[in-house]
Amino acid sequence: MEVFSFDIEGKFAHFRKYFANNTAFTFAIPPRTTIMGIIAAAIGLEKDSYYEEFCSENLKLGVAILSPVKKSFHRLNFLMIKGDSDFRGKQQHIQTPFEVVSGIDHRNDSVKYRIFVAPTPANNSEYEKIRDVFLNSKFIYNPTLGTANFTASITNVIVWNDVQVLHKQDENVSLDSTGISDNISEISFEKTDDFLFNMIEEELLPADFKANKDREVVKMNRVLFTTGGLPLEVKITGEVYLLKYDDKEQRIQFLE
Repeated sequence: MEVFSFDIEGKFAHFRKYFANNTAFTFAIPPRTTIMGIIAAAIGLEKDSYYEEFCSENLKLGVAILSPVKKSFHRLNFLMIKGDSDFRGKQQHIQTPFEVVSGIDHRNDSVKYRIFVAPTPANNSEYEKIRDVFLNSKFIYNPTLGTANFTASITNVIVWNDVQVLHKQDENVSLDSTGISDNISEISFEKTDDFLFNMIEEELLPADFKANKDREVVKMNRVLFTTGGLPLEVKITGEVYLLKYDDKEQRIQFLE
């Protein structure tokens, strides 16, 4: 089995929560559906056309936070559009709360994630196409972190050829990615020098959309992760993937 990873980095990120229709809340990490969109844009697929092609049964996707992140609310000054004849918002503006993911220091820090991609037996050819596009940096559309104006850069593309599947039975593991909540029985959390910026969060993230272009969620992932970019120390049951490349090692779980 082969896995490739890439780092995606930008100044700000926003991954809108599916249940927020009045206030724009954001997830701290990109959901699986957002990662699908990043990959689809990179290889030039039409919007909403890839839900079945990149579903959990056809492509394995994982995510890790590489730098400490925080959330903060900002007010966006939108045009107030009233009626069909007023498309310039001449009447007035409306301020809308908007939650943003950023580094700890807005001026100097950035938001950085590592995305893991692996094939399934049903979709190996599509995986190879995606891997080659990222290895050669031949992106059709520019990568972003959630919204079109939060542009991002892709770096550090690695192909992990040495991959072992470790079957854990309630064993202690240091995860470098998110962990599936249902498989975790215990969490270890020790105070360190980075303790101030490191918290453990749990999120319920959309994983797959129904292939009808209506963005209808058909599968969710409940995951645990650290916001400080540090490993997640847990007691876990299930499959953990050990990736090795030169002197680098990563222990991850996919968003399955």
